[in-house]
Amino acid sequence: MPRRGHIRHGSLQFYPRKKARKILPRISWSLLSKNDKGPLGFIGYKVGMASAYVRDNSTTSLSKGKRIVIPVTIIEIPDIKILSTRFYKNGNVVGEILNNSLDKELKKKIKLPKDKNEGKKAIKIEDFKKKYNDIRIVAYTQAKKTGIKKNPDIAEIGISGDLDEKLDFVKNNLSKEISVNEFLNGDVIKRGLVDVRGVTKGKGFQGSTKRFGLSLQFHKSEKGVRGPGSGGAWHPARVDFTQPMSGQMGYFTRVLYNNKIILVENIKNKNINPEEGFKKFGKIKNDYLIISGSVQGPPKRQLLITVPLRPSKGQIKKNYEFLELIWKEQKNK
Repeated sequence: MPRRGHIRHGSLQFYPRKKARKILPRISWSLLSKNDKGPLGFIGYKVGMASAYVRDNSTTSLSKGKRIVIPVTIIEIPDIKILSTRFYKNGNVVGEILNNSLDKELKKKIKLPKDKNEGKKAIKIEDFKKKYNDIRIVAYTQAKKTGIKKNPDIAEIGISGDLDEKLDFVKNNLSKEISVNEFLNGDVIKRGLVDVRGVTKGKGFQGSTKRFGLSLQFHKSEKGVRGPGSGGAWHPARVDFTQPMSGQMGYFTRVLYNNKIILVENIKNKNINPEEGFKKFGKIKNDYLIISGSVQGPPKRQLLITVPLRPSKGQIKKNYEFLELIWKEQKNK
């Protein structure tokens, strides 16, 4: 039999290959689209993957009007609440006002500052008089409404619109729960695309063969078979960073662009839970999002879903009508 092999992989664009500092990454919100009103991103939890029956309504597709099967990823998206409001000037924070009505679960997650204005008139958002040119919110999830954990996840989220529209959004939603419908509206739903940012599944310390896909050496080779044949030239007498070496594999921050939205629904309106719940996750209890393809990370992994940075015309043209999940139909049979 011929030897199985594949080309070496491991793009140098992702260096340095080390563990992510935090699960929910920071984003340059100023680069994202600002055509709609509302938040530019949302926090969700990966449920898992499944196969779904959809009707292909794409105008230029060869399977137009037919019932096809595609792989999908399910993400549970509970409501979020505003933790604080940040004011920016030329990319720097010039002020931050903490929300007065916060959940007690936050005390386990972060150390809340003491009220310095006790006995004084509390500072309100409309009283902030320093010059600023951008407003963002620090939001936290209602994780207690899910079946996976209680402590919320916190992330900074940008807001679309001009300064007055951003200020009105914060004032109107300061003490409210913000649903995913506030995010998936207008231009986002019209395009049907989202970007997913998160951390991949961690695999620990791995050798160079598994990490970079090196082909195995001949079985009589000296100093091991699962490793590079040479670490580089004698001169210059150093090992370049481009040489494949052992180290951390997985738990990297990655972005998946232009994921097609298949369905956005509440579990009360359309129940897709199996009787025993989803494997390694349980049952969905809130709004959920079904997108085409796979998403990085294991089940229960926190994901930051944002408006598309660079929407592609090919993905926008796709139009899928969700019918049902395949495992649900097979179980009934």
